[in-house]
Amino acid sequence: MTQTSVGDPRIEGLLDGLNPAQREAVTHGDGPLLILAGAGSGKTRVLTHRIAYLIQTEQVRRDELLAITFTNKAAHEMRERAELLLGHSTRGMWVMTFHSACTRMLRAEATRLGYTRQFTIYDQADARRLVKQSLDAVDADPKRFSPAAVHSQISDAKNRLRDAAEYRSLVGSYFEQTVADAYEVYERELVRFNAMDFDDLLVRAVNLLELFPEVRARYQTTFRQILVDEYQDTNHAQYTWLRLLAGERRNLAVVGDDAQSIYGFRGADIRNILDFERDFPDAHIVKLEQNYRSTQTILSAANAVIAQNRDQVRKDLWTEVGEGDPIKVRALADEHAEARYILGEIERLVGEGVSRAEIAVFYRTNAQSRVLEDVLVRGEVPYQVIGGTKFYERAEVKDAMAYLALLANPQDQVSFTRIANSPRRGLGQTSLSRVLAHATTLGVPVWDVAAEPERVPGLGRAAITCLGRFMGTMGELRSLAQGGAPIGDLLDETLRRSGYFEALEAERTFEAQGRLENLEELVGVAREFDATAEERTLDAFLQQVALVSDADTRVDDQGLVTLMTLHNAKGLEYPIVFIIGCEEGIFPHSRSLDEGSLEEERRLCYVGITRAMRDLTFTYARRRSLYGTEHYGLRSRFLDELPLELTDRDEDFAAPLTHSGSGSGFMRRAITGAGAGWESAAAAGRRTTDPAVSYRLGEDVIHAAFGDGVVTALEPGGIVVVRFARDGSERKLLDSAPMSRR
Repeated sequence: MTQTSVGDPRIEGLLDGLNPAQREAVTHGDGPLLILAGAGSGKTRVLTHRIAYLIQTEQVRRDELLAITFTNKAAHEMRERAELLLGHSTRGMWVMTFHSACTRMLRAEATRLGYTRQFTIYDQADARRLVKQSLDAVDADPKRFSPAAVHSQISDAKNRLRDAAEYRSLVGSYFEQTVADAYEVYERELVRFNAMDFDDLLVRAVNLLELFPEVRARYQTTFRQILVDEYQDTNHAQYTWLRLLAGERRNLAVVGDDAQSIYGFRGADIRNILDFERDFPDAHIVKLEQNYRSTQTILSAANAVIAQNRDQVRKDLWTEVGEGDPIKVRALADEHAEARYILGEIERLVGEGVSRAEIAVFYRTNAQSRVLEDVLVRGEVPYQVIGGTKFYERAEVKDAMAYLALLANPQDQVSFTRIANSPRRGLGQTSLSRVLAHATTLGVPVWDVAAEPERVPGLGRAAITCLGRFMGTMGELRSLAQGGAPIGDLLDETLRRSGYFEALEAERTFEAQGRLENLEELVGVAREFDATAEERTLDAFLQQVALVSDADTRVDDQGLVTLMTLHNAKGLEYPIVFIIGCEEGIFPHSRSLDEGSLEEERRLCYVGITRAMRDLTFTYARRRSLYGTEHYGLRSRFLDELPLELTDRDEDFAAPLTHSGSGSGFMRRAITGAGAGWESAAAAGRRTTDPAVSYRLGEDVIHAAFGDGVVTALEPGGIVVVRFARDGSERKLLDSAPMSRR
């Protein structure tokens, strides 16, 4: 504290309620500061109290402080909380995102870099359009070099502060050579158009500080204190910009948690936080390890899992909340049993008075939500998907269904309009409008008009060629449909022959990979339909999906169960959390095993665990159909890293599985005598707690007296716990009870 602040009640009021580590971070004076904030340890509280403390103790004026966040929402919250603590406006204070701060600098200094102050900022769509023009300019094959893939490469280069010339010096393939050619054109055109893309806002701000010492000196003088939130998520450009601003004064305070660094695929560099002490040898380090969110059992499990990572700063989360209940680990027969188990647990919890809004289900990839969504819809459990779209509402899924709809109904103009140029095949909106207008004028199905494009008035030669190819493919597919091809085969052929799969594969982006997985999962839905439906026709399949989609729009005011990927869960918290699909190759994802990013997957597991406040359940399936393929695999290594004494497990985990460290972990065969099948090696022969019990978790059963039910637990001594649909009751029954499988 400064001398003038000693005994000041306003200052003491700011520090009241802070634990010793938080107080140490808030009151740190000059010099670099690294605040390692464990999950749920109150980092936002520390940041806002430090802002208020620096101003109240007159170490800085409001306009001499720069506080950087990653989202506008976080910046707004930080500003509001600082104003409440200070009792006055924070106007003039730079509390904003990286991009906002860089834009403000560039608006003032743009002329130094050859731009006017009115430069345009291109969003992703604008940037990709310009990338496409750049690819056209270098005569790149649009089928081999999609704008999305090339833009992704350019964006990654910019985040690493590599201009077009440096990128060219590092190329090692024909693809990269073509990207380098397009990158040069793209950069030249951006300057000519007086425009910057989002990545340029960071790159040009770094250029500004590096090239003009007087500008750098002015901002270094202006910002006496710099605070940065979520430092573990910074990329190289952001890191460089911050170091330039800190200058010789080096009053840089960063807050972050290396254990929650999960955005490597977006360019985040965990080395920025791990190497902070190397960059600033005199840095003061404060660890925030007291958690205010979760039970000690949950925190001890998180500590144990993350301890397996080599690249980390060791922290031991602890709490005064209490020990709490054991973490449940449940093995299910397949993804359907897993979904039914989750449904049964949700119904049980709601029956006990828990609000649905307190319940969240996490999964590794978006495609995993499909089976669970279907079961929740049938069970009339309202839910929401955070950070994504419900499965049947995703654009690629709606596109695929539109293809099938047009094959079934040649008069469907809406479906025709949706897919005629998806993926892009050179059919513009004007051409499509002419086709539709001609069909309306003649009063005939749009299919018939599109099949003879040369007869459409005003249609250009290029459009006639493109439409002719498209309808030729559709004609072949319709013959397959009319010939009674299985729906799964028909959908797979449609996505291949239409070029949809090829277009997504050509993008080479993380998002495109997710869309491919969703489409493969939809093919799996169709194959499941082929195997189980009574009426296995295209019309029946379209009706089934339409009814599920329609039910998705249902609104309920009693709260919604929340579904999301583990990546989207970061920063959130829920009293009750389920993490599903915990098998090798799914979580950890096979990509991480192949690419050597297992430690980031483990950090993702840590994030998932620490979202739970009081109740946490992991589930895995011995057999799973995902992306249209059936897998038989090992339970996730992360489950074996949970200390046994912290868990309630439904099978013997005494001997951890052996994980190879690479590959998917699927298709391990266990020979257990007659009738041996594909199961996880350790699980084979141990289907239940008690070998006498013949039922499985999640299995549908019918009791002679109580009716339909689902198996929710298996207990020693041949006890089967069943939740019955009729009255919602949960009963413990002997395995020999008058009960049969549905």
